[in-house]
Amino acid sequence: MDNEVSPILNRAVAILDCFNQDRPEIGVREAARLVGLSSSATGRLMASLRNLGILSQNSESKAYSLGPRVLTWAGVYTATLDLRKRALPFLEELYVSTNETISLYILQGSDRICVERLESAQTVRIVARIGRRLPLYAGSAGKVLLAFLPSDRLREILPSLKMEPLTPNTITDRSRLEHELVTIRKNGFAVSHGEWISDASGIAAAIFDQFNEPVGAISISGPTQRFTSRVIELFTPPLIHAAVEISRDMGYRGPFPPKFPE
Repeated sequence: MDNEVSPILNRAVAILDCFNQDRPEIGVREAARLVGLSSSATGRLMASLRNLGILSQNSESKAYSLGPRVLTWAGVYTATLDLRKRALPFLEELYVSTNETISLYILQGSDRICVERLESAQTVRIVARIGRRLPLYAGSAGKVLLAFLPSDRLREILPSLKMEPLTPNTITDRSRLEHELVTIRKNGFAVSHGEWISDASGIAAAIFDQFNEPVGAISISGPTQRFTSRVIELFTPPLIHAAVEISRDMGYRGPFPPKFPE
């Protein structure tokens, strides 16, 4: 009995499934057609959902949209999609397998902010301070976040970047940065050598949400002398695996790396 679902509940869920980003509002007849019920039965169900606050009704058109109770539920669900909490087990796996500093960054404006880090136990290591604001144009995590932004947002952010030299290796030429972003989109990860700290290297991959947008980036960083091409080759598969798994937890269902929206 516990595994059975009420037919009425099934119908109510079918009606709720009619709403999406392309169809935020729907009338009774259209909903009835989509769910395969009579207009009278569909109208009664939609009226009941409205009375419960699950649907709202336009007083003029009489069409329905999702109601305030759904927004409350969505807020609770979104709160459970905490990036740091979902990412931490995978960051720990990377930390154990690489013995290097593992960091988690989020995008904020035209900067990136470190929200979690597992610091390497090795004597010579990279220290990433939680809460530190860093530029997007310098370093693997910043570049990978930039690379997978929607094109309209990227066009907004790129002109605002100061592109100041932080080290001799910092990319300060905008056209060169744009060219590198194309390579990052193709490869699915970014590499940097001494771009924001001299003699520090890193590789990073982006984390995507259900809207196919980058919500964070994981980086593996360490002294440049340890980050040979062979080491980067070895670190890349587990890095990509972690990014894919966290993205799946965040609701992303597309290919990896995603197709860049032109």
